[in-house]
Amino acid sequence: MNEPVNAATFEILLIEDNPGDVRLMVEALKDSDFRSNLSVVEDGEAALAFLRREGEFKLAPRPNLIFLDLNLPRIDGMEVLAEIKLENQLRGIPVIVLTSSSSHSDVDLSYRLNANCYITKPDGIDGFITMVKAIHYFWSSVYFWAPVAAQPARMTAAAAPLTLRRRPSESRPNGRS
Repeated sequence: MNEPVNAATFEILLIEDNPGDVRLMVEALKDSDFRSNLSVVEDGEAALAFLRREGEFKLAPRPNLIFLDLNLPRIDGMEVLAEIKLENQLRGIPVIVLTSSSSHSDVDLSYRLNANCYITKPDGIDGFITMVKAIHYFWSSVYFWAPVAAQPARMTAAAAPLTLRRRPSESRPNGRS
């Protein structure tokens, strides 16, 4: 179950295969007031094993927050995101897509797969520090953490969009329906 993480230490999972971007994230976390333990895996297959606590990751901590690159070896980031959001034990963990892609199709598919946020990787350490501080503020001060059990029973990317309809007897205050 995901618990509120206001003043506590965040368990963060960074799924990233680029050592330079891993170093930038490590430095940005050190330079911010984001109290966190960072775990890093370098490919999609290892990410799913970590999250499912399989094999060498049997004792892995359950992350409160996931940073996910899309361009990963073995299993790509979109497939990892889809798996996370389909599994009961994982779907409540917020996933921030952090990638070099600014492709509209990547952004659209990420949100259709229920990513919580999509960020194009900033340039340099100053950009990473600014990003980490903003993320820390949002996820520790603004966001209301919902337990995994409160999530819908099944989520799919093909879910129909929600349409709100008024009953004929209901009308808006200005008289239009």
